[in-house]
Amino acid sequence: MDVSGIYSTDPITGAASNAPSSTLDKNAFLQLLVTQVRNQDPLEPSGGTEYVAQLAQFSSLEQMQNLNDNIVGLAVLQQNNALMSQLTSSSALIGQNVEWTDPQTGDVHTGQVTSVKIEEGIALLQIDGEDVPLGNVTQVLGRPPETDGEADTDGGGDTPPADDDA
Repeated sequence: MDVSGIYSTDPITGAASNAPSSTLDKNAFLQLLVTQVRNQDPLEPSGGTEYVAQLAQFSSLEQMQNLNDNIVGLAVLQQNNALMSQLTSSSALIGQNVEWTDPQTGDVHTGQVTSVKIEEGIALLQIDGEDVPLGNVTQVLGRPPETDGEADTDGGGDTPPADDDA
C-alpha cells in the first residue's frame, strides 16, 4: 500500500495544506481550539475555564513576541543613530589636522582630514589618501594656517620701518 503523503485540511477554509507552519498565530490557536472541542469526550467535556486559561496563555505569548519585535526594531534604530552620530562628529574634522596612531606599527602620524565615510559600521577618515578609523585619532590639531599668497615686503613684521631723519 502506497502512502503519498500526509496533509491536513484547514477546518475554516477547507484548503489542504502539507507545508508545516513555523509560527503559531491567532488563526492556528483557533484551529487548535476548534479541533480540541470537536474531538473531546462527550461524557467528560472540558470546562470553559480551561479554554480561557489557554487563550490567556496564548495572548501573553503573542504580547511577548510583539514586545520582542519592538525591541529588535529599537536596537536597529539605535544602531543607525550611532552610525549617524559617528558620521556627524567625524564630518566636523574635515579640513582639520589630526594626529593618529597606526595600530599595526604604533607609529604616530599627522595629516589633514579630506573626507569621511562609514564602512562596515566604522567611521573612516580620509587622511593623506589613507583610510584611518576614527578611533585611531588621538589628537585634533586644528585647521592648518591659511596662506593668502602675500609676502611681507618690509621684512620687519608688524613693526614700522625706522625713520632715517633722526
